[in-house]
Amino acid sequence: MKIKKGDTVEVIAGDDRGARGTVHRVMPKERRLVVSGVNMVKKHQRRTGDVRTQVGIIEREAPIDISNVALVCPRCNKATRVGYRILEDGSKVRVCKSCDESIE
Repeated sequence: MKIKKGDTVEVIAGDDRGARGTVHRVMPKERRLVVSGVNMVKKHQRRTGDVRTQVGIIEREAPIDISNVALVCPRCNKATRVGYRILEDGSKVRVCKSCDESIE
């Protein structure tokens, strides 16, 4: 996957289009991400025997499909596609397709 935990992404499709957030969790097998402040859902939490859990209506982030987000380049600050470039030492780095700068 071209998007990693800690990256800043912008939602390009869906109800939250245009929203930006940081990736909290990546689920590569399901091709989904959890992004802060995006795709908020309300969970009705019942009281259990554990006193540490929150009770009531809890709002939290739900996973979003990876095809609905684009990585935000830290240099040009635009939502962009990501490519790869292999350096002389053999390491592979992510590259912004808009400004052709490495991302990391």
